[in-house]
Amino acid sequence: MHLGMLLDMAADGMADRVALGPQADGLTFAEMASRARRLGAALARRPGERVGLIDLNSVAVPLTLFGSAIAGKPFVPINYRLADPALRAIVARTAPATIIVGDGVAERVGPIDGIEYLTRTQALALAEDPAGERADGWTGDADDIAVLLFTSGTTGEPKAAVLRHSNLAEYIISTVEYAGSAADEAAIVSVPPYHIAGISAVLSSTYSGRRVVQLEAFEPRAWVDIVRAESITHAMVVPTMLGRILDVIEADGGGLPSLRSLSYGGGPMPLPVIERAVAALPEVGFVNAYGLTETSSTIAVLGPDDHQVAFASNEPAARARLASVGRPLPSLEVSIRDPAGEQVATGERGEIWVRGGQVSGEYLGRGTSLNADGWFPTRDEGHLDAEGFLFVHGRLDDVIVRGGENLSPGEIEAALLEHPAVLEAAVVGIPDKEWGEGVVAAVVTSDAVTEEELRAHVRTRLRSSRTPDRIQFRAELPFNESGKLLRRVLRAELTDAFA
Repeated sequence: MHLGMLLDMAADGMADRVALGPQADGLTFAEMASRARRLGAALARRPGERVGLIDLNSVAVPLTLFGSAIAGKPFVPINYRLADPALRAIVARTAPATIIVGDGVAERVGPIDGIEYLTRTQALALAEDPAGERADGWTGDADDIAVLLFTSGTTGEPKAAVLRHSNLAEYIISTVEYAGSAADEAAIVSVPPYHIAGISAVLSSTYSGRRVVQLEAFEPRAWVDIVRAESITHAMVVPTMLGRILDVIEADGGGLPSLRSLSYGGGPMPLPVIERAVAALPEVGFVNAYGLTETSSTIAVLGPDDHQVAFASNEPAARARLASVGRPLPSLEVSIRDPAGEQVATGERGEIWVRGGQVSGEYLGRGTSLNADGWFPTRDEGHLDAEGFLFVHGRLDDVIVRGGENLSPGEIEAALLEHPAVLEAAVVGIPDKEWGEGVVAAVVTSDAVTEEELRAHVRTRLRSSRTPDRIQFRAELPFNESGKLLRRVLRAELTDAFA
């Protein structure tokens, strides 16, 4: 199936339901489809093989996503927060293309061969022109590239992950019920448009018939105000966002009375934060979603019932599942494998491999990462417990090698987060003349605690080799706007501080 078909199905079946914006005067699904078809016809005539977007969240994001699909050109949302040289390099790699830009972006990037800029205002005018030609949303090849997303990566230049229409449509159709949302449901989208969560939010809300309200960029007070004013029922946040949202609602006492479901993902959720959230929002169903760009979003889900069972249990194994990402989606297969690619026993750690129709595992100019049987190695370390719950321990690329022993930063971070004074924790390896790499940590705390107290706390839970050699206390950890810890940045800073 093609993304243009998803939009036309929503327009045909839920024409008068508000799709985008305020309930009072937002765009209906019929109007959104009509504008996307006009923009698609215009983009088909514009120069270039791709359609880029460098802008904040706005109505232009879903219109350009669907308009590009209808035009038969890949949609390439680009990180507007990149430094100018890096942004220019990504734009040059996108050529030949038409790039829709926000205020000041074209001036930042400058002229590039094969690139034509179109402002957001100009793009929306094309979409709104009643005299404009409307392309057919039902045409298009499911095997064509729908979206190119530049991944952040850990080393080297970003890779362009390829998501084909078939991958994205498979994910939506297998996880979302067509027209399954109630008429009063509304979702807030505050993740950036160049993140897979932003793409999947648009597609899943459209197919289910759920209204979307956008926040240009996340700010906790503005987020809370919109949720209350627009009676938002569904939201997705990353861990760093949730803590800041809780600060706001606990300070003003207003709660979030309309909210029914809160999904979180994009990084490990500290247990104290989710416990605090459940206490502050007892009527909300919490969902932990784990996924990757290369898998078209979600791989596994820890649903509301799973949260409730784990919170109510005194059994250690059941309680521990709060730290899991739940069970894999029924449409996917997940396997834990050793470095040789052989499956390991239940409970043992290894690399997470995944297989299914939504899995792309493909990079532009680099081919596929799938093996001959269609399995994708995620480079994430994890294990499956006896009940099939998946636990993710971090990136294999982040493993610390100390004296020939492989240490998982996630395991040490989890131990630090068990201390009541620790709000956030990050562990990295830095060069060490004796051991090869030394274990160091950075923490954000709520109460006074000493470095030695935290080291002793870890030592009682893990072997001494896993105890941080040094711990730095900080006001905040370096996260990007998607909630991903910037380990390279932190490693460099801690190396300067302790090496």
